[in-house]
Amino acid sequence: MVVALAAGLRVVTMLGYRPAQLYWYDSFTYLDVASHLRPSLDFHPSGYPLLLWLLRPFHSVAVVVGVQHAMGLAVGVMIYAVLRRRSLSAWGASLAAVPFLFDASFLRLETGVLSDTMFIFLIVAALTVLLWSPRPSVAACAAAGALLALATLTRTIALPLLVLALLHLAVQRVGPRRLAAVAVAAALPLVAYAGWNAQVNGKFALTGGEGVVLWARTMTFADCAVIRPPRAEAGLCPNGAHQDAASEYVWDADASLNRLPGGRDRNNDLARSFALRAILAQPLDYLADVARDTALTFAWTPVRHPERTTPAFGFARGQWGLPDYPLVQKVREEYDPSVRGLRSVDPYAGFLMAYQYPAYLRGPVIAAILLLGGLGALVGPRSALLPWGVAMVLLVGPVTVLDFDHRYVLPVIPVACLAGALGVADLAAAVRRFRSRSGA
Repeated sequence: MVVALAAGLRVVTMLGYRPAQLYWYDSFTYLDVASHLRPSLDFHPSGYPLLLWLLRPFHSVAVVVGVQHAMGLAVGVMIYAVLRRRSLSAWGASLAAVPFLFDASFLRLETGVLSDTMFIFLIVAALTVLLWSPRPSVAACAAAGALLALATLTRTIALPLLVLALLHLAVQRVGPRRLAAVAVAAALPLVAYAGWNAQVNGKFALTGGEGVVLWARTMTFADCAVIRPPRAEAGLCPNGAHQDAASEYVWDADASLNRLPGGRDRNNDLARSFALRAILAQPLDYLADVARDTALTFAWTPVRHPERTTPAFGFARGQWGLPDYPLVQKVREEYDPSVRGLRSVDPYAGFLMAYQYPAYLRGPVIAAILLLGGLGALVGPRSALLPWGVAMVLLVGPVTVLDFDHRYVLPVIPVACLAGALGVADLAAAVRRFRSRSGA
């Protein structure tokens, strides 16, 4: 029943907003890479374009949206299945899946040609495999490693999750064969992709631009009187350009990096060196900025960060055209001839506009869910520890390397709900054990 209702909402979303939400310029970059599948030294690796490439024979971004909605339903089913496997009640397992299945933010996210839905699906699938049994098989460990590698090739913030998975299995004392299965299954696609990048783009790497985004992170606190950078990096110091969010410095034409010869495209290594030097010289300032931006997650009213964005309640009536840029026309010619701007269709759009206000997970509720998972991770059998650790990495990781974004918080929610439900079960079991011993 729960899945049927969630599926109905996704049908209404596809009817209400057609054909897909296309973001300039991320969506068009993904579609362009998918039309001529290749590795990328841009900010994004080519995991999501691989999915788009597989769907290219349909020549329809609406089909892409349909597949992403199916992935969303699958995530909810996986959360429910894992929790039932761990002996939670049907109503408890269903309740844990509700935020992901019914939050309007996820309906809107799945409508966009963006990597996030695929990323969430891969992370939850990997956790499902690892949590299905207290001692996963060698094949299951290999599958989890491969899924986390694909997640890393979708968004590189998943790379630390491989370390978490290996630590989790090591603590569980599953043996060297299972640890090796995770490591090898993860390493093979990552090394293969980096090698492909070396062959095509001349650099053995998963992506490029990591130095640029880390430099942008430092622009909110960097003080070159403290950092004392060498002459080669002095041109990267703050130059008076001001933005209300760290990520905005990446695109600010007046920011110091973009004013250097070659701009951000040719100065990634220099930007990385400056950023690391700034963090080491001002660690407390860096941590304070990370903590402040992470805390935006927990506000009751969504905070506009940066100010130009709409952080929630994005369903509206209207038509949204596409820019008249060559890349847009190229995507029309090579991927989907019917690509056009998004338009709302009533009565479906009107329903979603009303629905989105109550169907939004507020910040304090996210905090409470994370707290329950964290408390549960402290008591045996600590079944919440792995998903809670994954949720915290997904929450803090993007802020440490670039900035807070409400979109980046969304992958945290299904994993946090999984951890929270397991945490509640572990806490309840601990209370029962305590009462049993006290009664004895």
